[in-house]
Amino acid sequence: MKIIKAEMAGFCFGVKRALELTLKEAREGSGVYTLGPLIHNPQVVNRLREEGVEVLELPIIPSNLKTVVIRTHGVTKEINEHLYSLGVKVVDATCPFVKKAQQYAKLLHEEGYQVIILGNPAHPEVVGIKSYAGPDSVVVTDPEELKVIHKRVGVVVQTTQPVERLQRLLEKIVSRSRELKVYNTICNSTSERLKETAEMTKKVDIMLVVGGKNSANTTQLAKLCESLNVRTYHIETADELKEEWFKIDSGEELTVGITAGASTPDWIIEGVIERLKQFN
Repeated sequence: MKIIKAEMAGFCFGVKRALELTLKEAREGSGVYTLGPLIHNPQVVNRLREEGVEVLELPIIPSNLKTVVIRTHGVTKEINEHLYSLGVKVVDATCPFVKKAQQYAKLLHEEGYQVIILGNPAHPEVVGIKSYAGPDSVVVTDPEELKVIHKRVGVVVQTTQPVERLQRLLEKIVSRSRELKVYNTICNSTSERLKETAEMTKKVDIMLVVGGKNSANTTQLAKLCESLNVRTYHIETADELKEEWFKIDSGEELTVGITAGASTPDWIIEGVIERLKQFN
């Protein structure tokens, strides 16, 4: 069995930064909580719990609360203001790319544009961005969902969206609006990771996509691989691997590609590689 690992598999800058900030607070004192899971990876959340970091879900306020960490996806404007009103230390670990999307949404709203957000309306990142975009802002997952387009339109994008979807949205808007302002807030790491994964599918028999089942960018990687007609398995850890997935006729060499979402730690990826070697 030949194993190929994507160079960009694993933590992105924003996730690394959030973990470093959280662990620093945990090691300096107690009473550290993240508002919701810090990242969409249950194994990392469990590791943080071992370090004394608990998950806070408002409106429940623990009596020992000293420090609140805002997770990588950010929070709504209202929740942000509420956190600072609690009188506790607030550590803002919002990904800088997400922060930019929030700021651009606010700016577009203040300038009088109809703000259109391309993304998953249920995702916490998008919920946060929309809170800065004004009550008349619109969230669309697919460009075809967009029904009402004003004369002055401003666009921001969930950081993990594929650029092709943004292009389709702009094609629809440009023929119907008089003024269009676009902030391409797609994270470079996301687009490069998708590009690398697409190239890898041409060289492998099986793709393993490693990361949280609730992670938007990991799920997107898995869907991309499936759309390119390569046998794909989305797993969270090595424990989900099944030896029968990798059985082939004698004399043939199987090539397995491994990619991972931006919230997947190296130790989980290495665990998958070690298990594959045991199968080999």
